[in-house]
Amino acid sequence: MEVQVVRSARRRKTVQARAVNGVVQVSIPASMTKVEEQHWVTEMVRRIERRQATDGLDLTPRAQELADRYRLPEPDSIRWVTNQQWRWGSCTPSDRTIRISSRLVGEPGWVLDYVIVHELAHLRIRSHNRAFWDLVQRYPKAERARGFLIARGLEADE
Repeated sequence: MEVQVVRSARRRKTVQARAVNGVVQVSIPASMTKVEEQHWVTEMVRRIERRQATDGLDLTPRAQELADRYRLPEPDSIRWVTNQQWRWGSCTPSDRTIRISSRLVGEPGWVLDYVIVHELAHLRIRSHNRAFWDLVQRYPKAERARGFLIARGLEADE
């Protein structure tokens, strides 16, 4: 993927990237060092690649099927996100939204299903208490998927 770096004296802290006609344009502050530039170019290209990999992969039918199968609430919305660095998913029970990290797009389907079930369980129980884990354990591969994510260095904060 071709990359074009645009340094801006007006840009102070933020880094932005977008794909334009097959070229990734990464906008950075003019004050950034070459090492910082390389870090952010690598990170932003990775985010764009993940976003492109999730295009057309609608999580809604999968979440509905899992909610039905394991008797869990359905979300009002579920979508891929590219900005989760330390979590594989997140849930906002108050508006019934779920976000799934695009880092999971290349992982096995049973791992993705586990993460969705985990977040669906949060629609009913916010904390990681015993009742919550009982809901998650309805998914037969829950323990295996957790082990997989830990081994891949994708373990979430509990």
